[in-house]
Amino acid sequence: MTLSPTINKADLIEGMAKGMAVLESFGTERQRLNATLAAQRAGLSRAAARRHLLTLAHLGYLETDGSYFWLSPKVLRFSGSYLSSARLPRALQPTLNRLAQQTRGAFSAVVLDGDEVVIVANSGQGFDLAPASATRLLAYGLHLGARLPAHATSTGRVLLAAKSKAALSLWLKGRVLLRLTAHTVTGQKQLRAVLDQVRAYDFCLASEEHEVGVHAVAVALRNMQGHTVAALNVVLPGACADPLRTRTQWAPVLQQAARELRALL
Repeated sequence: MTLSPTINKADLIEGMAKGMAVLESFGTERQRLNATLAAQRAGLSRAAARRHLLTLAHLGYLETDGSYFWLSPKVLRFSGSYLSSARLPRALQPTLNRLAQQTRGAFSAVVLDGDEVVIVANSGQGFDLAPASATRLLAYGLHLGARLPAHATSTGRVLLAAKSKAALSLWLKGRVLLRLTAHTVTGQKQLRAVLDQVRAYDFCLASEEHEVGVHAVAVALRNMQGHTVAALNVVLPGACADPLRTRTQWAPVLQQAARELRALL
């Protein structure tokens, strides 16, 4: 388990922190930002945001048309270095590939980062809905590095369920659970009940809460000390997502994989 180091105020480079905040303000819902939008998202003045945007563009991490800015391919250096050097994705990838080949499912492994989960490994394959036409089910945004809301996803709920009561209360404090579809759980009391169910069943089925038409089953990936370090899930087409089939077919597949991976985590 990796812990975030504490730092003395004298050692904190605030300019770097602000620059990273501007860089992180870009996302799938906001791919292009001007100085005003970046300032709002990063919590800076417009003048400060503009200077950071211009600096990041000068360094090659952003591209611009003079008014708006967007991420350049250079930012992939960070993700590429992480994926090639981090132990977790490398340990999980062979199992994800094997599961995809055996079941034709779309499998992902994710970690929790604040109020989102981040995909750190995936199988890159979806279900054959119509084998003759090679149609695939691939939920929107399920690519390496994709960030999804923890409260509305199967993997996020598995990772939240692994938190202690005190840690979960701290995570929920003052947090607004956004409604993404008509099925999204947005009440904290209701979410706590869902997480109790996840702990009891040792898996989670989330149906159309993050995206309409998308169902997913997830289990915790635990190391030999019993600590949850990630979550493993499979995305299902609607025909495969009924509760009985989930309990008898898909959850056992994921749970067996989790047991096999335990010694590697």
